[in-house]
Amino acid sequence: MAAELIIAFLSTIGNLLVCAAVGLNRKLRTVTNYFLVSLAVADICVGTIAIPCAILTDVGLPRHNLYLCLLMLSVLIMFTQSSIFSLLAVAVERYVAIFMPFRYHALMRPRNALFLILTTWLLAFLIGLVPLMGWHKTPPDSGYCFFVLVVDMTYMVYFNFFACVLTPLVIMFLIYAQIFVTVKRQMRRIAAEQGGRGEGQVRAAASTRREMKTATSLFLVLFLFTVCWMPLHVINCFLLLCPRCPVPLELLLTAIILSHANSAVNPFLYAYTMRAFRDTFKAIFLCCRMVGDREASNVTNGDGREGAADQNTHQT
Repeated sequence: MAAELIIAFLSTIGNLLVCAAVGLNRKLRTVTNYFLVSLAVADICVGTIAIPCAILTDVGLPRHNLYLCLLMLSVLIMFTQSSIFSLLAVAVERYVAIFMPFRYHALMRPRNALFLILTTWLLAFLIGLVPLMGWHKTPPDSGYCFFVLVVDMTYMVYFNFFACVLTPLVIMFLIYAQIFVTVKRQMRRIAAEQGGRGEGQVRAAASTRREMKTATSLFLVLFLFTVCWMPLHVINCFLLLCPRCPVPLELLLTAIILSHANSAVNPFLYAYTMRAFRDTFKAIFLCCRMVGDREASNVTNGDGREGAADQNTHQT
């Protein structure tokens, strides 16, 4: 429980910082970062809503209320699905930027990005609410709200994992593979033409390097998401396909904590790999520190003035 609370705190604070950075720095207000803000909002919801719900259901609460139990168990599925769709939107946006550069500004307008974000959240909520619509197990006589006793594993494996998680992940990995192959080919071509290098070629080389760096940073976000979530989905497959295979409780809890931890790592990854985010984070911390120092100075000066006034009154 302590690990879950720490993850919830880091996830909430870190992703609020991501949203603040995009809101404060105009250079960060790009379509790519709008999708990353959508991902950050999903991670904030994991920290503030999903993890508290998971902690309650770990002890079997609420009891004898099937629909409230299913709603609490569906919350994490909703936000996970929203994260996947946000990552898919980022991959598609990068694909359009590299393979359809002349149509990029027409297709990836901020208004279109907002519409796409709203659509992904709506789809995520509909997918997460499927257990509430009837695809769930018969509740146990004890009335305890445990995930494996209430949520149907056929839903979690065949519908949620294979259709709604694994398929988008495969599509995203294929997109990034094509992006890396294409960008590397462009870099080799530019290097081969280096002898007659003009201003246009210099700009093309710089633009290609930026695209490669951005794609690498975003791929790391996707890779960490896959690493954090795949163990839990594999365990769900074992629970369904091999009911008699023992799954140690410690292994299951570790996989759950690892999946939740993914919501806390992205802000650190942005700070490490993206200079614009790193500089904005530093500016926010410095601003907060300056405000804190100014308030402390005002308090000290106020105490000094009050002390002097009291002394003058006493002397009078």
